[in-house]
Amino acid sequence: MSTPPQFPSQSGSYPEASQATTVLVLGILGIVICGILAPFAWVMGNRELEAIDAGRRPPENRGSANAGRILGIIGSVLLGLGVIVGLLFLVGAIASVSFGS
Repeated sequence: MSTPPQFPSQSGSYPEASQATTVLVLGILGIVICGILAPFAWVMGNRELEAIDAGRRPPENRGSANAGRILGIIGSVLLGLGVIVGLLFLVGAIASVSFGS
């Protein structure tokens, strides 16, 4: 049985600080500069959205968290494709040297 969402107390603060900006920055960096950051953005984005849905983090940052998560997914796919293409080139180079084309 799941626990009901816990909403902020009278003071208006949430029990956990939002990481939506971090997720968005990691997602952007994962696409533009360093692809290895993209999977981190994806995972952190999923956790941030779960925390928002559970009421532990402010819902105002949902858009940033979702955008960072999506960028993380796209960056992860591009990273995977890059690794596959790199491995194919490596195998082709090894085969070329081995068989003396």
